[in-house]
Amino acid sequence: MKLLRFGPAGHERPGLLDADGVIRDLSAHVSDLSGHHLSRDAVSALAKLDPTTLPAVHADTRLGPCVGRVGKFICIGLNYSDHAAETGADVPSEPVIFNKWTSAICGPDDDVIIPRGSHKTDWEVELGVVIGKDGRYIDEADAMSHVAGFCVVNDVSEREFQLERCGSWDKGKGCDTFGPLGPWLVTPDEVGDPHDLAMWLEVDGRCYQNGSTRTMVYRVPYLISYLSRFMSLQPGDVISTGTPPGVGMGQQPPIYLKPGQRMHLGIEGLGEQCQSVVAEPDS
Repeated sequence: MKLLRFGPAGHERPGLLDADGVIRDLSAHVSDLSGHHLSRDAVSALAKLDPTTLPAVHADTRLGPCVGRVGKFICIGLNYSDHAAETGADVPSEPVIFNKWTSAICGPDDDVIIPRGSHKTDWEVELGVVIGKDGRYIDEADAMSHVAGFCVVNDVSEREFQLERCGSWDKGKGCDTFGPLGPWLVTPDEVGDPHDLAMWLEVDGRCYQNGSTRTMVYRVPYLISYLSRFMSLQPGDVISTGTPPGVGMGQQPPIYLKPGQRMHLGIEGLGEQCQSVVAEPDS
């Protein structure tokens, strides 16, 4: 099942994509795709609905982030062996953890804003994992039972803020609009093996990233188990699992985003995003 949220920013309603690609309104059955509404039982109840009985939504309707009221937006750095190589970094002996602030979250086709003072805003297509069941100290063997679904994430990053301005990576990762989610939250039964998905990203029609989740170092069950040692994982939390090679900072010479450009990215079976890059207004 492909779940989604649609409507104006801040006023999204829950929906699903039917077999014919029509958006169907779920708001008579669930208030939002968030929290306990992402449990296996809740999602299973939605799967039993006949989509043809649900109101159709106009095809031009804006899609919002596919998860509402995200509690934690947790990211994993240097989690693809080929991406670590392009940045000149060693594969870490344990997962690198950082955060994106939830205020960074936006819809899959919303504008991405280059923040004031930025000269090195970059792109990263990533597999997102959405938690559907809470837990602490989760066994790796049981980890997938905690997954509500998967989605596309663009881990937009300001490299100077992240790497050259002292301190943690977080301040280069969490600027407003730096976390497009969606278009869909795809349930595990439709995804198959999340560690064998093609993923790609283009800027102005030029393909920079053309990789696969096969080169992920720390896989989804391990990441869930590992993270749950340090924090409780709760329904609606999002884990962004790292990016394959081809980011702007890895080009020779490095290339960074400029206002007026367009990013187009996607992951096999999880849909596509398309964002225009705009400058932060002066006031």
